[in-house]
Amino acid sequence: MRNAAIFGCEGLTLTTEEISFFKDMQPFGFILFARNVDTPEQVKALCDSLRDIVKDPDAPILIDQEGGRVRRLRPPHWVDSFPMEPFGNLYERDKETAIEALKLQCDLQSSQLLTAGINVTCAPCLDIRFKDAHDIIGDRSFSTDPEIVGLLGKIASDQFMKNGVYSIIKHIPGHGRAYADSHLELPVVEASAQSLRDIDFKPFISVKDAPMAMTAHILYPVFDKDNCATMSSTFIEDVIRKEIGFDGLIMTDDLSMKALSGDFTEKTRFCLDAGCDLILHCNGDMSEMKDISKSLNVMDSLSWSRWESAKSRLGDGFKLLTRYEEETASEKLRELLL
Repeated sequence: MRNAAIFGCEGLTLTTEEISFFKDMQPFGFILFARNVDTPEQVKALCDSLRDIVKDPDAPILIDQEGGRVRRLRPPHWVDSFPMEPFGNLYERDKETAIEALKLQCDLQSSQLLTAGINVTCAPCLDIRFKDAHDIIGDRSFSTDPEIVGLLGKIASDQFMKNGVYSIIKHIPGHGRAYADSHLELPVVEASAQSLRDIDFKPFISVKDAPMAMTAHILYPVFDKDNCATMSSTFIEDVIRKEIGFDGLIMTDDLSMKALSGDFTEKTRFCLDAGCDLILHCNGDMSEMKDISKSLNVMDSLSWSRWESAKSRLGDGFKLLTRYEEETASEKLRELLL
């Protein structure tokens, strides 16, 4: 068993201090950001180093590769992929072509990720687009229509899993209404319970069989006036587990985001006590990771069984694309979407 955390690291290679800390902590997995990415060969070597530390060749290594403005693997070493909104727009005009295009993008991204040694994508984004809300979601959403978001979100999640890449749906139970960026402050969504059920929750119900979900650092007073969803046992257990019906691994959004108050030891304890399976910490700050470690638990048997269930559903027959095939796929996507 490993500790219930996913950690980031500082740069393109591991420091001596990081190697020592990760060996002692044995975290569940790791997450990469732009600061960790140079070339495909470098990323693969970094992933190999991280997996060597936890002695697990299949250890989860995450990255944000939604497409569009939220993608860490970028040109010139990786060909482009696109945000979610164009797929939703195309679906309203031509359902079959939109689904074909979305699967093609998932195949393109899967090939890029697996070639670099990355096996978890923090996608798809199942947040509804609300035109008057903060643009932190914006075109990362498939649509303003919850039915389209749920349908295309399930296709994307299933395609990634079929290809051998774990999918993380986010930001459960919905970030789209927020009038603030949770990276900078705590958004408060004052919508009624019925409105949230009728709109925001619907895509997550459609994709409730996904292997992993990432929480929204948002306060929904109608369900819990004191704690944001990430730190609310009412929200984790009653809303996400029972009402939405999600039984996969639940990880926090990044603990270093300013939406969450308190020190990192406290935040870790609150999130785990609320029912989150995993703590996510992204910025690679060693002092923060050490504070998190003071409240970390070894993953319990239920959390670990959720991971084993995800592993049992992962496909393994995906044929990696050549660079020429990736470029061809990207160009075809551009023609279909733009």
